[in-house]
Amino acid sequence: MSAAPAYSEDKGGSAGPGEPEYGHDPASGGIFSSDYKRHDDLKEMLDTNKDSLKLEAMKRIVAMIARGKNASDLFPAVVKNVACKNIEVKKLVYVYLVRYAEEQQDLALLSISTFQRGLKDPNQLIRASALRVLSSIRVPIIVPIMMLAIKEAASDMSPYVRKTAAHAIPKLYSLDSDQKDQLIEVIEKLLADKTTLVAGSVVMAFEEVCPERIDLIHKNYRKLCNLLIDVEEWGQVVIISMLTRYARTQFLSPTQNESLLEENPEKAFYGSEEDEAKGTGPEVVAPTALPARKPYVMDPDHRLLLRNTKPLLQSRSAAVVMAVAQLYFHLAPKAEVGVIAKALVRLLRSHSEVQYVVLQNVATMSIKRRGMFEPYLKSFYIRSTDPTQIKILKLEVLTNLANETNIPTVLREFQTYIRSMDKDFVAATIQAIGRCATNIGRVRDTCLNGLVQLLSNRDELVVAESVVVIKKLLQMQPAQHGEIIKHLAKLTDNIQVPMARASILWLIGEYCEHVPKIAPDVLRKMAKSFTAEEDIVKLQVINLAAKLYLTNSKQTKLLTQYVLSLAKYDQNYDIRDRARFTRQLIVPSEQGGALSRHAKKLFLAPKPAPVLESSFKDRDHFQLGSLSHLLNAKATGYQELPDWPEEAPDPSVRNVEEEDLFLIETHVGLLGEYTEVPEWTKCSNREKRKEKEKPFYSDSEGESGPTESADSEPESESESDSKSSSESGSGESSSESDNEDQGEDEEKGRGSESEQSEEEGEEKRKKRRMVPEDHGEGSSSDEGSDTSSSSSESEVTSESEEELVEPSSWRKKTPPSSKSGLGAKEVSLLDLEDFTPPSVQPVSPPTVVSTSLATDLEGLTLTDSSLVPSLLSPVPGMGRQELLHQVAGEGLAVDYAFSRQPFSGDPHMVSVHIYFSNSSETPIKGLHVGTPKLPAGISIQEFPEIELLAPGESATAVMGINFCDSTQAANFQLCTQTRQFYVSIQPPVGELMAPVFMSENEFKKEQGKLTGMNEITEKLMLPDTCRSDHTVVQKVTATANLGRVPCGTSDEYRFAGRTLTSGSLVLLTLDVRPAGAAQVTVNSEKMVIGTMLVKDVIQALTQ
Repeated sequence: MSAAPAYSEDKGGSAGPGEPEYGHDPASGGIFSSDYKRHDDLKEMLDTNKDSLKLEAMKRIVAMIARGKNASDLFPAVVKNVACKNIEVKKLVYVYLVRYAEEQQDLALLSISTFQRGLKDPNQLIRASALRVLSSIRVPIIVPIMMLAIKEAASDMSPYVRKTAAHAIPKLYSLDSDQKDQLIEVIEKLLADKTTLVAGSVVMAFEEVCPERIDLIHKNYRKLCNLLIDVEEWGQVVIISMLTRYARTQFLSPTQNESLLEENPEKAFYGSEEDEAKGTGPEVVAPTALPARKPYVMDPDHRLLLRNTKPLLQSRSAAVVMAVAQLYFHLAPKAEVGVIAKALVRLLRSHSEVQYVVLQNVATMSIKRRGMFEPYLKSFYIRSTDPTQIKILKLEVLTNLANETNIPTVLREFQTYIRSMDKDFVAATIQAIGRCATNIGRVRDTCLNGLVQLLSNRDELVVAESVVVIKKLLQMQPAQHGEIIKHLAKLTDNIQVPMARASILWLIGEYCEHVPKIAPDVLRKMAKSFTAEEDIVKLQVINLAAKLYLTNSKQTKLLTQYVLSLAKYDQNYDIRDRARFTRQLIVPSEQGGALSRHAKKLFLAPKPAPVLESSFKDRDHFQLGSLSHLLNAKATGYQELPDWPEEAPDPSVRNVEEEDLFLIETHVGLLGEYTEVPEWTKCSNREKRKEKEKPFYSDSEGESGPTESADSEPESESESDSKSSSESGSGESSSESDNEDQGEDEEKGRGSESEQSEEEGEEKRKKRRMVPEDHGEGSSSDEGSDTSSSSSESEVTSESEEELVEPSSWRKKTPPSSKSGLGAKEVSLLDLEDFTPPSVQPVSPPTVVSTSLATDLEGLTLTDSSLVPSLLSPVPGMGRQELLHQVAGEGLAVDYAFSRQPFSGDPHMVSVHIYFSNSSETPIKGLHVGTPKLPAGISIQEFPEIELLAPGESATAVMGINFCDSTQAANFQLCTQTRQFYVSIQPPVGELMAPVFMSENEFKKEQGKLTGMNEITEKLMLPDTCRSDHTVVQKVTATANLGRVPCGTSDEYRFAGRTLTSGSLVLLTLDVRPAGAAQVTVNSEKMVIGTMLVKDVIQALTQ
């Protein structure tokens, strides 16, 4: 290991004396380093047998790639290590191969068998990396292998691997589009996945491969809406974009009743709020308009999408906020679109790149929805630090928002902007003033006078832009502004900008009757400089000459002929052609056709005034937030936003079958296929309750009839809706979740109820005994099985139902009277979670706990097996294991066992019993633990020293070990006065936790929070010897130190515990199906513990 420190240093250095010294950091690539020795040290490190050196080399190589350095020449050295057994090295090798597999395809193909083996690796990161590398090799010959790998990965137990499979689908499709049908099957399977990790990736694959297959979305629409809030930000953007297009094909337009308003832009521009107020009441609308404005009823699924996306307006990601904003703009009723304005204005505080995209979309929105952004007018004021493109976009928005009320404020702002040093910005401001003057008639004269004053500005660009804008304004009222035209004519000597000169000449020619004396003189000056003018100016000089020839030929005949002669021989063919046909039109000749008689009509025809419009006016036909909208041109891969249908398609295509529906409501986040719904879900009580409710979600908004606006629902209600749906991962309404919480609070608070309520409950129970026993059992299984369905009832109803469905076994074992016993029992139930198993010393438990609590919990399970042993004493784990053999210990034999008792010194430690036995003929003195050298985080509480262990005697000691929630071994020394023995204790994963007792409601609630990557599911087949309740519970609790959770069904087992060090919840569910098929699900924040626990439990159950 002598070379290890040299290689492991951050800054390299010479490898040893006498060897050449390379650059300190190979990633920096020194300028003067010789190519033939490039990366030699890294190649040597990769060829060594030491994993530490390989790991260091791979870290430096990946660092080079991250810094943009070329590391492709290391490919042969790196690819050899793809079979390395060290997990960390293998991960980095796969990172490298993903980067260079496409460039070095031949070498990558040589290792393809290794990649295929990697697809079977127990580590999910290795499986995913192997698939990523395989899909990066762009060689058609391996398409079948890639397809097989994707299909297998799509069924993988790890959601991360399934996500990688979804990413590989577009890669394979781009390599071989003939595989489309098979890939659609995989996409359909992955779309049914209920994990948030996979959702975004598979929708992206759907968009790339088969966006036209809208039928694949029907069954998954509601699930995607409900999962949306928990998906990662990148996935949220993709899903929202797809759902926007889906909604445009499946729902009716919510703005169809506002079509009359949209057709009148002037009305919408100035009086949007008034029109809205007038248009909402049916009594105001004329009788003839009644059929067109019939009440619009929003589809509940349309409302579900709007409600579940609304909370994402508060996302920290600008892309997500922008995606929700475009969805609301394209899908929401006009009265509800306003909620996006505040979120978009918030994004204007972000980086300039984000501002640019947001302002592009705001500029488009503000044309049709001016009232939406008017309260935030000041947010669009321009700062001196803004880049030019941001300034121009803010000007665009300010101009769109200008109306008769705020125009004085806006014009004052524009006045300030004109003094800016940024000339492009000044020119845009002058154009904005012109647009305001065009759109708002009462400020037209004010704007015109202001622009005329700008004509005396020292800056030529300002003057030129003012001339162009004045020309457009004068066309509206030319007769009133003869003085301005004269003033402009005098500027021809000073202004050199071609567009400005051309605009002045056009104005003089068009309105030459208003300036009869000045126009010929201007033509004379322009004839002198004709050859030096720009082409655009020359064309206008020809036009001016033709118009003056027709109106004042006496003064301008010779000048016109001179100009036409010059133009006849110009270098530009446009000018030559213009001169020829102008001469034929205006100068009568024998060969002249009939057109020359209509020359005046052609040249001096009245021309309509130009309409100054926003450049963003027609951009809304592109989907907002898309690249095509940003560029105002259709980009590659852009999918058109469909038009609203005339009639709503059948909404039943989105209905999910009852079995699937139940799973979505209660088990969103489970991995794998749908599980079969047990019989108890189909009992009469559930069916009656389902008939009363909406099939997927019940909500006041979803059931409302007429047009719904943002004001019609309270803000808090919509927020609670979204929160309840995001937490449970289902479409349950806020009222349901509230009642569920009330039910839990009711359970927790029962211990504090008065004796009077206890007596009432006892009387009610006596009355219920008249109910037939079979009916009681059937409804009890319904009640105890599914909390979410019962929680939709009111508090009183749920309480009475609970009393109604008590099973006969519970009634018989409940003491008939004894109020004090009941009260004590309820108090014990309150303290159930804090209950700790008794220690090794025999302690007589309270009589109340041993009778009342145990009987109560037995009744809650609705099974014949009693929970008393598993709750009141710890289930013994694996037996004693050898720590030190008597031969190695020279007569000292040491065993150990995990007692599963709380360690008195530290509750975070695992209690380990150490059994010493002296089989030698000499006494052993001073048995103690030496100073241990432990990994970081692991600590040991030593047992007291055993002073003397006589021959043939045995002794027991208790020590505590904090394994820091890992299965890493604790290595320490057992010392006597004469010898030291190195020993090691490695815990099974099931011993790293302590049981937690919780109710079924609490279990479901916590399980709902631990979905996605925190959930591991595996299927198994139970042998015939392991199908009884007692055997299953015994094997699970022997494998893991978990507490049994009461469960309402006989074919489902639930266990709960917390890791000792961090206190993280570990929830285990075993779902047993007919014929021995079963499914184990572990929910835990500790993914490693969850994965290992699943394997251990399966191994225990199948042996």
